[in-house]
Amino acid sequence: MSHPVAQPLCRAHRMPFGAELRAEGVCFRLWAPSHEAVGVELDCATAPLPMRHAGAGWHELLTDLAGPGTRYRFVLPDGLRVPDPASRFQPEDVHGPSEVVDPAAYLWTDAGWRGRPWEEAVLYELHVGAFTPEGSFRAAIGKLDHLVALGITAIEIMPVAEFPGARGWGYDGVLPFAPDASYGRPEDLKALVDAAHARGLMVLLDVVHNHFGPEGNYLWSVAPEFFTERHHTPWGAAINFDGPGSETVREFFLHNALYWVEEFHLDGLRLDAVHAMLDDSPRHILQELAERLRAAAPEREIHLVLENEHNEARRLRRDAAGRPLQHTAQWNDDLHHVLHVAATGESSGYYAEYLGDTRKLGRALAEGFAFQGEDMPYRGHPRGEPSAGLPPAAFIGFIQNHDQIGNRAFGERLGALTSPAALRAIAATYLLLPQVPMLFMGEEWAAPQPFPFFCDLGPDLAEAVREGRRAEFARFPEFADPARRARIPDPMAEATFQSAKLRWEQAEQAPHAEWLGWYRRVLAVRQAEIVPRLPGIRHGGAFEVLGESAVTVRWDGGKDVLHLAANLSPRPLDVALPPGRVLWQEGEPGGAWFLRWSVVEAAA
Repeated sequence: MSHPVAQPLCRAHRMPFGAELRAEGVCFRLWAPSHEAVGVELDCATAPLPMRHAGAGWHELLTDLAGPGTRYRFVLPDGLRVPDPASRFQPEDVHGPSEVVDPAAYLWTDAGWRGRPWEEAVLYELHVGAFTPEGSFRAAIGKLDHLVALGITAIEIMPVAEFPGARGWGYDGVLPFAPDASYGRPEDLKALVDAAHARGLMVLLDVVHNHFGPEGNYLWSVAPEFFTERHHTPWGAAINFDGPGSETVREFFLHNALYWVEEFHLDGLRLDAVHAMLDDSPRHILQELAERLRAAAPEREIHLVLENEHNEARRLRRDAAGRPLQHTAQWNDDLHHVLHVAATGESSGYYAEYLGDTRKLGRALAEGFAFQGEDMPYRGHPRGEPSAGLPPAAFIGFIQNHDQIGNRAFGERLGALTSPAALRAIAATYLLLPQVPMLFMGEEWAAPQPFPFFCDLGPDLAEAVREGRRAEFARFPEFADPARRARIPDPMAEATFQSAKLRWEQAEQAPHAEWLGWYRRVLAVRQAEIVPRLPGIRHGGAFEVLGESAVTVRWDGGKDVLHLAANLSPRPLDVALPPGRVLWQEGEPGGAWFLRWSVVEAAA
């Protein structure tokens, strides 16, 4: 019996914003309630075309003079020419014209893809520009087989929304619908997602809905109603999610989330710094975003990941069947901090809150958050909510990510800060933890390249960024010397960006090849032993403090019981060995940097 062959298909998200292709031509729509008259400047027309009022602050033009590939700008009454806030592509960067894109031109081959359950997730955070020598979406496809062989099941891509210049982390994006042209065209990102799905890899994208970058944000001129002085963030006036005009602002960001999931077939989003998405309305924007996304793709596994300094456990609640009611998981900074200070002994900044506090270590391992409502002196206020009732898979564990590496003055990776024995101990802890693990690109072979902060802003901002970066570290004793501060890499320099690029040939050289083999073996144990037990672990574990940086933890999986015994310190200590079949061990019992994972299995 023959089976029908899946035919290529098109995907497009219909938006009320921007440039939409129609049978009659292109419909341009701009929300600019403060302006009486707005025009559209086309690269194929001699003069701007006037837009008509469409009510409620909207301006609209349907014209057959434009089509796929047409470049255009909106023209404001004072003559200012601005890119489309909902541009799908910016071929000439943030100050240039937008380009009309036909989203249906890309033919997808992943018609049968429905995603993967969250419990199977092993995340790999990557920066497109530094991941390969070419630094492009297409080049990243060539490394996907490496990730599959490693044991990765999902890639998490740092923000790609159009940002100023040729290089940057992506958190200063200003055009949230346009994949950055330095990485390729929109169809190149689609090809990366398509290729990942063909290999069984999920793709999550980091999006920034809490602020716009300092250069190229024309929304202040187009629609100042996008911002509010009722709330303030570290970047200034907050985005207007709850004041006059907020209905349209909310729709802009809701459609942005839907756009990435529908038009680019992404498996989920990582929402950056949601504690800065300030909203006093009865239905918080985060709740509405989760509801809209899940309703739009009920047949798919959609995963929504939070970065949330407030540790709001309520956003991670599950229903009776264990499914997320809103958001799937949160980056667990507390877990990173307890493991980092155990391995390095560092006490600067917020690390002082964790160093030597083994109860926080046990709590972060067993229950997710170390701070669950207690005062955090470094922050100056209570932090967190009780999290022990959540399943461990509601938390994402890591020992390295872009923030924790790149926010260091020199961007050193963890391998430069501690011993191999310490690094193996804390890596084996988080990789086999019932929380979902996330590697940072190159971690699997102990890549020596730093990941310093880099950007490419215009001359009006460049010097302020340089000085601000150095001033940021002046309050730390190790940078009291101006000469040492002067050695902090210049974030504007091309060389700083180049220093972050992975050197893939090193993965085949000693000692990096040995690290790669070690990571593959640990992740194989996770796949075989931990992942099948995660659906049964519906709440946090129980821990006991044995000594400084030494704990035991147990998780009841309904049938089987998972055990961890760990001495995460350079001091020998007799640790009661856990019962059951040994899954993984580092070090020797009674020695430094010792841990053992084991499982007590239900009787057959």
